[in-house]
Amino acid sequence: MIEKLIVGGAHSGKKERLAALGFAAEDIADGGVCSLDKAFDRPVLYGLHLLVRRLMQKGIDPRDFVLGGLSQNKVQVVISDEIGCGVIPMDRFERDWREQVGRILCEIAREVPSVERVFCGVAMEIKAK
Repeated sequence: MIEKLIVGGAHSGKKERLAALGFAAEDIADGGVCSLDKAFDRPVLYGLHLLVRRLMQKGIDPRDFVLGGLSQNKVQVVISDEIGCGVIPMDRFERDWREQVGRILCEIAREVPSVERVFCGVAMEIKAK
């Protein structure tokens, strides 16, 4: 069961937060590079936003794939960059990607007991049990 969702900007300290929680490199599946069939085999799914992008580029429904994979109950922590803030891209794919990531994160956040945002290396709890 997913215990925690961690979000934050790029290079904001999310990996350092994982280390503080006791997770090691071998506990992490990197959504940007891992094989799709291994994305949910480790305790941490890092880079959900990149996994969603890869799925969309392959024509795979990211919502069904991600929520189905997370239902296997192997992943304890999901980490994603915040990508919906800022300038709205002119490119349709970029807008759709941001929307998909946002919607998936909202669904995950509703279900998990803890949501944290990491900013400047500081974890702030925005949802607690």
